[in-house]
Amino acid sequence: MNPYILALHIIFVVTWFAGLFYIVRLFVYHAEAEKKSPPEKDILQKQYKLMEKRLWYGIACPSLIGTYIFGGWLLYEGYGLNIPAWLLLKLSFVFGLTLYHVRCHVMFLQFQKGVVKYSGFMLRIWNELATIFLVAIVFIVELKDTFSYVKGALGLVLFIATIFLAIRIYRKGRKGN
Repeated sequence: MNPYILALHIIFVVTWFAGLFYIVRLFVYHAEAEKKSPPEKDILQKQYKLMEKRLWYGIACPSLIGTYIFGGWLLYEGYGLNIPAWLLLKLSFVFGLTLYHVRCHVMFLQFQKGVVKYSGFMLRIWNELATIFLVAIVFIVELKDTFSYVKGALGLVLFIATIFLAIRIYRKGRKGN
């Protein structure tokens, strides 16, 4: 495996995740600005639209493309058509992450048009989906030789439950303030 191609793949994966994490955080702020009164609302939303556009087209989308280019190169160079089961599982999560990216793009376009359909709370939950994909993909890659599908599935379910419990605790704490 070419270490330069692997390094580039990892760099693009990291920047892709950074873009996905941050775009949804901007969506949260954008949605919460909807509750402000003019002119504060207008100023904030104009700024969020600009930030979202620069992030989406300057980082998130190019990083997705770079991830696929260098990941595909590694796949071809390392495995050809003989793809191991662990890698197929990883690729299924990458496909899920790509669908998440596409859905974020739909949301991005809505926010750019001034359409705010989602609450800040719902967007905070949406943001955690990328974390779930990240954890699943990293564990699959790192534990490929010793991976147990049953333990992996149970671990992922426990992780998801922990995230949702943390969200509930955060929401109760926030309502109390």
